[in-house]
Amino acid sequence: MYHKHHTPVFFCIIFLLLTIGSAVLSDEGMWTFDNPPNKQLQTKYDVTLSQDWLDHLRLSSVRFMDGGSGSFVSKNGLVATNHHVAIGQLQKMSSEQQDYVQDGFYAATPAQEIKCADLELNVLMAMENITDRIRGVVKPEMSEHEALKARKAEIARAEQEYHDKTGLTCNVVSLYYSGEYWMYQYKKHTDVRLVMAPERQIAFFGGDSDNFTYPRHDLDVAFFRVYENGKPLVCEHYLRWNSKEFSANELVFVAGHPGSTRRLSTYAQLKYQRDFFYPMMLDLFHRRIATLNAYAQKGAEQARRALPQIFGLENSKKAYTGEYEGLLEHAVLEACKQREDAFRKLIREQLEWHKMYSGAWDTVTTVMNKQSEVAKQQFHQNLRGSRLAGIALTIVRYVVETKKPDSERLDGFHASQLDRLKFYLLSSAPIYPDFEEASLAGMLQLSLDELGTDDPFIRLVLNGKKPEEAAQELIGGTQLAYVKARQELIAGGEEEARKSSDPLIALAWKLDPMLREREEWNKKNIESVLMPATEKIAQARFAVYGKAAYPDATFTLRLAYGKVKGYPMNGTQAPYKTTLYGLYDRALSFDRQGDYELPARFWERAAKVSLATPANFVSTCDITGGNSGSPVVNRKGEQLGIIFDGNMESLSGRFVYEETKSRAVAVHCAFIIEALRNLYDAQALADEIEK
Repeated sequence: MYHKHHTPVFFCIIFLLLTIGSAVLSDEGMWTFDNPPNKQLQTKYDVTLSQDWLDHLRLSSVRFMDGGSGSFVSKNGLVATNHHVAIGQLQKMSSEQQDYVQDGFYAATPAQEIKCADLELNVLMAMENITDRIRGVVKPEMSEHEALKARKAEIARAEQEYHDKTGLTCNVVSLYYSGEYWMYQYKKHTDVRLVMAPERQIAFFGGDSDNFTYPRHDLDVAFFRVYENGKPLVCEHYLRWNSKEFSANELVFVAGHPGSTRRLSTYAQLKYQRDFFYPMMLDLFHRRIATLNAYAQKGAEQARRALPQIFGLENSKKAYTGEYEGLLEHAVLEACKQREDAFRKLIREQLEWHKMYSGAWDTVTTVMNKQSEVAKQQFHQNLRGSRLAGIALTIVRYVVETKKPDSERLDGFHASQLDRLKFYLLSSAPIYPDFEEASLAGMLQLSLDELGTDDPFIRLVLNGKKPEEAAQELIGGTQLAYVKARQELIAGGEEEARKSSDPLIALAWKLDPMLREREEWNKKNIESVLMPATEKIAQARFAVYGKAAYPDATFTLRLAYGKVKGYPMNGTQAPYKTTLYGLYDRALSFDRQGDYELPARFWERAAKVSLATPANFVSTCDITGGNSGSPVVNRKGEQLGIIFDGNMESLSGRFVYEETKSRAVAVHCAFIIEALRNLYDAQALADEIEK
């Protein structure tokens, strides 16, 4: 607590509150549902959200565990999301004879719905603050490494205990960089079936050129249905669609699962991101895209297999490039530094705070310097590009870790996590050996180029061979593409797995000790030191302004708010919405070529379409990667659209929110309904949604 008679502290607090108060004046924040932005909404929009409203939206929202968000939109378990969220599952269902990614799909009857090979959906049922429990296991006499082990063991115990008590999937979530620990309790659904997806050409209209831009005209939507005990899930909570009432400056909300932001990171952490993480990731994207493009040139089937990964990597490269450029801009880092300097000055001027918290920032800086020294080596000492290689490493660890007491296991192998692990490990999704071989060879070449021939990882994996030769031997000789082979290795336990002659399993046994040694080094030198330091910074933040700040994104459910609003662009104004007039105009303006061609049905049935129908729209809602598929709802809780993108100006939002030009882009429900009824002959699906 500050004291009014301490003049410097008082005015510094006022400065900081005004600084963070920009979130009150702007539409900033990815708020947890236990701490919604009630004060901000009341101050700016004269709106108060009831607990019933929040609970209904939370229980209608869905997390796609392969990345993305969605919402229940009918009482019969129907889920809406983006085509680009669904693309991985569409690819796994496809074959050389039937390409659902390119051609789309519609199940006119429930019997035609296709079950997903390995899609898990989560619904957040409950949240509980267990910070005191997790912190309570740390004793003063413990070393930093011992404290880290104690926390991890208690987290594993808590997750299993809550699972046993509730039957739900229970995950401990760290918020505010270890400032709080919450138990998030999810209802898990794994019987999920595809209902409808349009052609990729209209879902991603404009292609990579239009990606992260606006105005847009994309039908980026897909529908799944959740089943329980062999029947469609009966939903008490789902979002009713409103495709009619819509206007500029309307207050809207987004409920979704943003992946990660770095707004509460220290200046030292952001510099590490700028100088090491982003350059390495962008180089990785560049090399991997080149490898996959070379593979795709071999034929139509190879192109089909590679397309979804190329699409995802191109999307990530463009996003990371925008974020990186944001960090390179002096203004972004300088704004972060000014906030941190003002915050630290406040802490220093209050004696009690100074003793408790001041050293934490210096500790973080020291840790980041140490991490910088090993960043390149640790980044490239990895088997990337091969699902089969990942399966082999997982199996080798599974048979070892599951023999240990639960509290001593590596993260990912605790009893509460095994169902999910085996769900993915034993997935029946197709694996293409020639694709695996080409992809693994490309990534091994990158590691070789960066680490050199004398690196222990390179010596162990390549053993004097060229990357292409090593990949051919490893992929050509493995049986892990067959689910039965994986099941037998798991069932046989460590003794049988060590006898395996499978080349990928044999390599995994050799590589695992090196990887474990590196992980242990990171725990002792990075994680165990960084965690208490960031926790102190979080406590300092709470001491100054309590829960007026929101935590960084963690792929957990968040609430954002804003208004439907255009923005200044290229000397003119970007409109708050686009229409189907604009869709056809854009296609014709590019002579219906390449990414600007429309599926044939759009021309054949053009006379049936109402061209005034809203297509896409933008809002000031604060989003980031992971929000794809999130419902956009009005103040009545009715769904107006589905988030599918942000504009280029929003990419620096990983580090700082800027309301003037940063926008969330959504496909309007009216476009979806218009397309279902007049373009796709999906009357039954449209009726189910609008019922």
